[in-house]
Amino acid sequence: VQLQASGGGLVQAGGSLRLSCADSGRTFIGYPIGWFRQAPGKEREFVAAITWSGDNTEYADSVKGRFTTSRDNAKTTVYLQMNGLESEDTAIYYCAALPVYGDYRRVAYWGQGTQVTVSR
Repeated sequence: VQLQASGGGLVQAGGSLRLSCADSGRTFIGYPIGWFRQAPGKEREFVAAITWSGDNTEYADSVKGRFTTSRDNAKTTVYLQMNGLESEDTAIYYCAALPVYGDYRRVAYWGQGTQVTVSR
C-alpha cells in the first residue's frame, strides 16, 4: 500500500481546503482510512476516519461540524474536506490505512503528509 496525501497549502482563517489521499499501489481495498495531523511541538493526533464502505465516519471533537471525510473506491482516493479552518488546524496532515475502524492507536500503513497552514 502506498498512500500519498495532497492538497495542503496556505489558507486564511475561515477558508477551506480539500485534502486527497491516493493509493498509488491500488491495494488499500478493504481498509478503513484515518486522517491524523501533527502540529509543531505537539504529538500526532487523530482527526477523522471512514470505513471501507464509506457508510460510517468518525471525527475528533475539535473538527466536528467543520471537516468531512469521504471516499471514492473506484478511484482509490479518500478525501478530507476542511471548512471553517482555524489557525489551530495548522499541521502536517497524514492519511493512514487502519487495521481496525475505531482503534486509532494502530495503523497498518502511513501515507506521506501534506502541510496545511492557516493564517489569522
